[in-house]
Amino acid sequence: MKHKSLPLLALLASTALLKADTEPSALPTPAVLLNTIPDGTPAPEPAPVPEYEVKPADVLESRSIEQNGRTITIQEIKPIDLPPPPEENPSPLAPIATPAFAQRLAEFRAQRKAINTLHLSAKVYRFPSSPPRSLVTCWPGVNQGSYTFWSAADFSLIAGGIQSFADTTGQTHHLFMSWGNFEQAREQAAAIRRGVPYTPPNPPAFPTGPATFQIVGESPAPEALVPIQSLHDLYNQKQAELLAAYRGREQARLQKEEELRLNPPQPQDITLNFWRTEKPAEPAEEGGAK
Repeated sequence: MKHKSLPLLALLASTALLKADTEPSALPTPAVLLNTIPDGTPAPEPAPVPEYEVKPADVLESRSIEQNGRTITIQEIKPIDLPPPPEENPSPLAPIATPAFAQRLAEFRAQRKAINTLHLSAKVYRFPSSPPRSLVTCWPGVNQGSYTFWSAADFSLIAGGIQSFADTTGQTHHLFMSWGNFEQAREQAAAIRRGVPYTPPNPPAFPTGPATFQIVGESPAPEALVPIQSLHDLYNQKQAELLAAYRGREQARLQKEEELRLNPPQPQDITLNFWRTEKPAEPAEEGGAK
């Protein structure tokens, strides 16, 4: 009987180990993009704001001036009834800092992950005969310093397409990034014109395939690299969509510029209405009141 139970015990032990290895809570979750990638599609027009119409009988005085091809009309109108101003000393609100409220607030904060703003500055270098490479500086958080890395990802696509995401730990990040394109031939020609030496960028040799990154200088703590790795995961997952959206935004931008060139905005006439609610104070005599 004792020997017959050994296979059962071994099966139970192996099942427990398999469950521990595949427990969802023990595995990192995939990075998730939290915004819709802008593709140049115009935003819906806001609802028109109703204009306030002044009846001719309510105009007390009017004068107009011409300025840069437009007419500016200034009208004094009859006073308009407005809601009374708020009380100077409103009644104080009922206290809410009760022990029960403080406990619920602490539980809410413990369950809700903070939203982090990820600050990046990227220089996207474009070469005549090789893929673009990005030199990126990251500030992961307050009083956490910064670090720099080379990336095989084109961060111009990330800048226009990724605004917020959740990393593999579930932490939410809002992306705040400044960036610029740097073409090697143009930078070299500009240096020659200025008579200064030109030092070309020296990115590392990245392998073909999914975009990766390499730290320049001292490496930060591993947890500081989690959002950057997640950002690359999203880039590799959605690279085709990011590129298509970038082209759509560029096409929309060029179309808008052409529309403005063919139909430049014209000066618009404006009307400014005002009214007086009380008699202005008399100016003080020179030298002050006596």
